[in-house]
Amino acid sequence: MKKVLIAGLILASAATIASADAYAKCAGCHGAAGEKSALNKSKIIKDMSKADIVAAIKGYQAGTYGGPMKGLMAGQVKGLSDADAQAIANKIGK
Repeated sequence: MKKVLIAGLILASAATIASADAYAKCAGCHGAAGEKSALNKSKIIKDMSKADIVAAIKGYQAGTYGGPMKGLMAGQVKGLSDADAQAIANKIGK
C-alpha cells in the first residue's frame, strides 16, 4: 500500500511540473508574465481572464479562434493538454 501511495504522489508531482512548464514556449513571444503583444499582433494575455485564455487555446487547437496569427498559434498549441491550458491560464490570467 505504501508503494502505491508513493508512486501516485510521484506521478501527480510529475504531471504538475509538466503543466507548470507549459508556458515556457509561449514566453518567447508573449513575455515571461504575458505582458507583451506577440509580434505586435496579439492581445496582451496577462489582461485576459483565465477562462478566456483556456478558450483561446482550445479555439486555436480547433481552428475556430484567432486573427492574423491563427495559423502560427495552431501549431504552437497543438500538443497542449487541457491540464496544460489550465496551467497556462493559472500562471498568466486574471
